[in-house]
Amino acid sequence: MQTSSIKLYSLNYNDSKTYIAAALFILGNIALPQLCHLVPQGGMILLPIYFFTLIGAYKYGWKVGLMTAILSPVINHLLFGMPAAAVLTPILVKSTILALTAGYVASHARKVSLALIAGVVLCYQVLGGAFEWAFTGSFAAAVQDFRLGVPGMLLQVIGGYLFIKHLLKR
Repeated sequence: MQTSSIKLYSLNYNDSKTYIAAALFILGNIALPQLCHLVPQGGMILLPIYFFTLIGAYKYGWKVGLMTAILSPVINHLLFGMPAAAVLTPILVKSTILALTAGYVASHARKVSLALIAGVVLCYQVLGGAFEWAFTGSFAAAVQDFRLGVPGMLLQVIGGYLFIKHLLKR
């Protein structure tokens, strides 16, 4: 398993770079789900709404991640009706857990690896799934990402790692 040191940031709310980075990741989280929804059940299989939240939070800190986590699903819902209102709250909670976990892991590990990214993805899925079960009362809804979304989780782990390590070198 390859581990690599990269430049990670912890941007603050008083820094304009925070808002620029968040805006770019929000745009990514708007465009990617639209592409994935061209595939039948693409959203449920590829979990695209989380991809740029993971990258933003890991690379630029929890504040960029949190802005991306909250604004991406809300803007997508307002513009396209997806995610549906019934699942918006669990998605917002999962996104928030993802942003906080990714920011925390990156700030403490100060490196990126497949294992660290996999741990972040597993953490937000387990904690978010527990919330979804409590919120909906449906165990089937809570474990849907583990039943259908494995390709999306793999995309987050492998794609997120490659994106952070190779495309965001600065």
